[in-house]
Amino acid sequence: MAAVKLATVWLGGCSGCHMSFLDLDEFLVELAGRAELVYSPLADVKEYPEGVDVVLVEGAVANEENLEMIFKVRERTRILISFGDCAVTGNVTSLRNPLGAPLEVLKPAYVERPDINPRIPDEKGIVPKLLERVQPVHALVPVDFYLPGCPPPAARIRSVLEELLNGKQPALDVGQRRFG
Repeated sequence: MAAVKLATVWLGGCSGCHMSFLDLDEFLVELAGRAELVYSPLADVKEYPEGVDVVLVEGAVANEENLEMIFKVRERTRILISFGDCAVTGNVTSLRNPLGAPLEVLKPAYVERPDINPRIPDEKGIVPKLLERVQPVHALVPVDFYLPGCPPPAARIRSVLEELLNGKQPALDVGQRRFG
């Protein structure tokens, strides 16, 4: 049997979900024998590949780079799992939504308070342009499963991965196939 092509993606979030993934400890060795990690911030892969079986998507969609990535991920992946509360609800990442337009949110930190070189970082293409609103993954693409938690505990991640590797449906709510 061919190894499952597994990917992990990090959008607008803190990397806590990936840290919890690393807390799988010895199970990572077993996982490496049953799945091929084809894309992840934990690996040096530059382009999200075609034909991914399962992806864990951490973080909310906060900028143009995230938006492009989530559409590519959904198009190229069979099973998409919203991985952690930022992906599931927007969580901490979406706290900027009530503060107004992206430029208004950035001005205090980058224009009004700096001692030297006050400017918005994306003026020269350094930082991806922020979207008007941060959104959870399911608001933009269909999600197959939700794996909540901030971050999800390693035991929950392991349980989901074991079920999928054994060809079973994880004991998680099936996502609504909808667009926001």
